[in-house]
Amino acid sequence: MPYTRFDSHHIRVFPLHRRKHLTALVDILIDPDSPPTPMDDYRDAIEKLVSHIRRARESGASVMLMYGAHLIRNGMGPTLIRLMEEGWLTHLATNGAGIIHDWEYSFIGQSTESVRENVHDGTFGTWEETGLAINLAFVAGAVENRGLGESIGWLIHNDGVMIPQREDLIQRIRENPDDPLTPARADYAQWLKQAGIAAGEYKLSHPYKQYSVLANAFRLGVPFTVHPGIGYDIYSNHPLFAPPAIGRGAGIDYGVFVQSVLNLSNGALLSVGSAIMAPQVFEKSMSLANNFYLQKGRRIKNHRIAVVDLQDGGGWDWTRGEPPKTNAAYYLRFCKSFCRMGGELMYFCLDNRAFIHNLYHALRA
Repeated sequence: MPYTRFDSHHIRVFPLHRRKHLTALVDILIDPDSPPTPMDDYRDAIEKLVSHIRRARESGASVMLMYGAHLIRNGMGPTLIRLMEEGWLTHLATNGAGIIHDWEYSFIGQSTESVRENVHDGTFGTWEETGLAINLAFVAGAVENRGLGESIGWLIHNDGVMIPQREDLIQRIRENPDDPLTPARADYAQWLKQAGIAAGEYKLSHPYKQYSVLANAFRLGVPFTVHPGIGYDIYSNHPLFAPPAIGRGAGIDYGVFVQSVLNLSNGALLSVGSAIMAPQVFEKSMSLANNFYLQKGRRIKNHRIAVVDLQDGGGWDWTRGEPPKTNAAYYLRFCKSFCRMGGELMYFCLDNRAFIHNLYHALRA
């Protein structure tokens, strides 16, 4: 017998304007042109990394940024947009929380809630607009064969989506049941029935989209991939939660990510404030890339990896390689996994704002 499951239709959601927001764009945004916080201890390391990134871009190699949600919550969106516009970043990747802050900032200019307070009164993550918009973007993007990052970027950039007739989706399924997009169309048709959204233009204004990294990546054609977990993020706490679309879009994004890793020889991978997603996704993608290249007598080489976190790295000098199992630093996955990926690892024990801001100014010097 199947296990008893919770019915998400019992969830009560609330309008986003009722939430007590802890961060606002007006307070957090950092001007890319403002002087960065001095970080004298890392000046030489930054210059070394900058030289490598410049050579990477001159040779056409990938420069990839994987980041945690705090980078957006801390107001670094405009600097990331500059790095894309000026051609320094060729791929961005984040987790599910990273897209939530990006979308909420673009929609209302505010984000972030108190987990402690809102879990106790049952409101944590149960916000109508956030859950509806993100799940809508996922199911709408799936029928266009888009990944999660491109789907959210498309929604923000275009201020909404065009909702098809359910009958048209069903007719296409009947006409071509073997089409690879048939499952996505079936999911979309069922989702629209539950949502009660009418066919036609669904407008959703994003008055602050100039600060959205997702929307600007879409505008610039820079690959932006999202690597979530089911149940990790607040759009799971909505009656219209769409797991099939999330899995489908995340699968597409993983393929896009691996494609960028294929171009990482002589390139650079930056992991900023992502202790779980980045090392886990990167190590699997590196294995796939090398699997592909070794069949041709090649492998990924001469790449540089820069890891940024607030922890002290276990007091270990990661340029020496991996510590022994008897050292507590061995269990810091955000360093250990990257240390195993070949290339040269650089560890920066820094606030992510200071790192990205200084990196941008050094690159444009």
